[in-house]
Amino acid sequence: MSTENAAGITAPAGFLAAGAVAGLKSEGRDVALVVNTGPDKHAAAVFTTNRVAAAPVLWSRQVIADGRADAVILNSGGANACTGAPGFADTHTTAETVAEKLTAGGHDVSAGDVLVCSTGLIGVRLNMPALLGGVDRTASALSEDVEAGAAAADAIRTTDTVSKTEVRAGNGFTIGGMAKGAGMLAPGMATMLSVITTDAVISQEHLDAALREAVRVSFNRADSDGCMSTNDTVIAMASGAHPEADPSGADLSEFQAALTEVCQSLAAQLIADAEGAHHEIAIRTANAVDEEQAETAGRAVARSNLFKTAIFGQDPNWGRVLSAVGTTDVEFDPSAIDVAVNGIWVCRAGGIGEDRALVDLTGRKVDVTIDLKAGAAEATILTNDLTHDYVHENSAYSS
Repeated sequence: MSTENAAGITAPAGFLAAGAVAGLKSEGRDVALVVNTGPDKHAAAVFTTNRVAAAPVLWSRQVIADGRADAVILNSGGANACTGAPGFADTHTTAETVAEKLTAGGHDVSAGDVLVCSTGLIGVRLNMPALLGGVDRTASALSEDVEAGAAAADAIRTTDTVSKTEVRAGNGFTIGGMAKGAGMLAPGMATMLSVITTDAVISQEHLDAALREAVRVSFNRADSDGCMSTNDTVIAMASGAHPEADPSGADLSEFQAALTEVCQSLAAQLIADAEGAHHEIAIRTANAVDEEQAETAGRAVARSNLFKTAIFGQDPNWGRVLSAVGTTDVEFDPSAIDVAVNGIWVCRAGGIGEDRALVDLTGRKVDVTIDLKAGAAEATILTNDLTHDYVHENSAYSS
């Protein structure tokens, strides 16, 4: 990882960050704070569609309703999900404490402008004295330095083995991001916490539209295990503080492209670090009737345990690809479909193609192409194999 990418959320101007040890986890940092110092305080967010939404999601939906957020506080070591009214009160208390600490430090923040994110075990109340101690430590350690951004990215990890950050620069703007997620990765959104910062001059409406489009083709196409969390949150904040920003606003097409690249990179990093994964799999469905059908076909394969275990066993079993696609309502002729695995067309016209022994699955990267021959649209779903390590890690998660 480059030093610039390590900066992540502190790469754009107008942002401070910190990560601290609060004791919510058995070891390591577990509380992160990101503050937008302006002049703009525009914000947008996309949340889980799970009907069982965690208290921080319920709170943050209210905060973001007016398109403004001054800060986001994040903790690992506990999801604060399925904790009822007391859990929501804990979220409210967290936001109030953040606002008090930041205002005391000269930032003049209201609790109603503080987003809250939590990640970890579901169904357990947070250790509030520890969490509030972490709020105090992060508020005191806020910095625009590279190390501060890296510390924040580290603090949101749960089963992640590495931090995930990314940076892109454009004409008059920089975009930085961090994300966490190694399990329960499935739309929509893909399961994660992610904070994206930019110093672009951009309206809240344009920021919101750009974020939703970027999420659609990135996080929403990362599908590790088909399991949707209660806490999914992707937040974008814009400070308008770039020293060379155009007062009339950033070029929206350039900004969209850069934001999408940041989100796609973070999504790929999540899949690369998925729990127990030995292979990172890109499933590209081509020549579909439309993009939605291409996505549906690819997702069916990504969620097939038979397919995922075959890849773990280095078996290019294309029959499992066809059988998964065949369960969908996607338009295609079963006698015309082609499938390639790592460049070898093992299935031709719905039947036997090239010798499957030619497929090399010893490397970590796996590319699957499904040619539906039904149209001109395509989409790529990112997933990973299903391994003994995944089963072991998740069987022991609460212990």
